[in-house]
Amino acid sequence: MATILAGTERRSTVRRGQRLSWVTLGYNSLEGIIAVGAGLLAGSIALVGFGVDSLIEVTASVAALWRLNSDVDPIERERAELVTLRIVGVLFIALLARAKRKVAVALNSRALRSEAQQTQLCTYLSAILLGGLALNAVFGWWWADPVAALVMVPIIGKEGIEALRGHDCCEDGCA
Repeated sequence: MATILAGTERRSTVRRGQRLSWVTLGYNSLEGIIAVGAGLLAGSIALVGFGVDSLIEVTASVAALWRLNSDVDPIERERAELVTLRIVGVLFIALLARAKRKVAVALNSRALRSEAQQTQLCTYLSAILLGGLALNAVFGWWWADPVAALVMVPIIGKEGIEALRGHDCCEDGCA
């Protein structure tokens, strides 16, 4: 069960979250600039890609800072929480599944395409889980967590059965 902080303790925790987000933002910005610069100088596509990945992480930190700055007003806090969760979810998908899929296509690898699809599936499952937890934490809907688990069952079952049958998830053209 989530602990709800009030007053001075909440403000202190928000400030700590802001500091942590600023440190992450600064580190990832520096990391991205250095990686892109070094990658361009060295002609390394992988290093440039790593730098672009840092930009995705910077965007997530900016979203987190916006969420923390919206913490004063409970209505704005709730709206910011949901919007930030969506932004970070989209960035997470962009960061992993898309990058993996590009590598798989470039290497013409069905195995790597399957693994990229697995990453995307895990992202969906994580989003479902976070949605259930968020509904429980924000609205006190105790039943949201078990409902989220029930929503996951057919997804996991379908993928498991297809894997046991030896089907490649990318045979349907998911590349």
